[in-house]
Amino acid sequence: METLKMRTAGTDGPAVLLLHGLGATGAVWDGLMLQPGYRWLAPDLPGHGASPRLAHYSFGSLAGAVADALPERGPLLVIGHSLGGVVGLALASGWFGLRIDGLLAVGVKVEWSETDLAKAADMAAKPPRVFLEREDAERAFLKIAGLTGLAEADPDGVVETEGGWRLALDPHAFAVGAPDMPGLLGAAGCPVALAAGEHDPMSRPEQLRALSPASAELPGLGHNAHVEDPAVLLAFLGQFAG
Repeated sequence: METLKMRTAGTDGPAVLLLHGLGATGAVWDGLMLQPGYRWLAPDLPGHGASPRLAHYSFGSLAGAVADALPERGPLLVIGHSLGGVVGLALASGWFGLRIDGLLAVGVKVEWSETDLAKAADMAAKPPRVFLEREDAERAFLKIAGLTGLAEADPDGVVETEGGWRLALDPHAFAVGAPDMPGLLGAAGCPVALAAGEHDPMSRPEQLRALSPASAELPGLGHNAHVEDPAVLLAFLGQFAG
């Protein structure tokens, strides 16, 4: 497999792996990567942005691709958003040969209905939509990543194709399914904190507290808390690093 696109920043301090959510790219971490005191690593997950696709998407296959792309095996701190939080939990199991000293999973959807799963399967089966104009494709990228009004479109989020433009996102990534959160949390070999924005419709703080007492509500923030207020996550890193 080709290597993943990897954004990096910082030269001093602990290494922090940043894992974005479904539909986004590593660009969502740009604000956090401006913060000093850490060495930041932010890949585009397989099937997203400028990274290659996988033949099959599972939390394990995504985690394996990330582990293979890393320039170092650890120690690492990890922050994962939504899908990225689950991938981080898979990495924290130790199955992929990384040393992870702490994981913050933000905005992970932990309760999935049959309707939720059917909708995801339907999206995975649809061919990519082709837009005549790049700007329309970029708007679609921001919408599917939940970033409308929060960020500019990452240029790697769309690609030119026959007849126009489409999302770089491989729709088959939607078939990843629902995570076994109790199992993943039980297998984690490092401290794990769960967090969700106060107004996150996909990840309610009370749902996270039912899974782990080490859960936090991020006041005033929504599903993309890491984009809305990147610095709010630094306290968690200090807890793991210190």
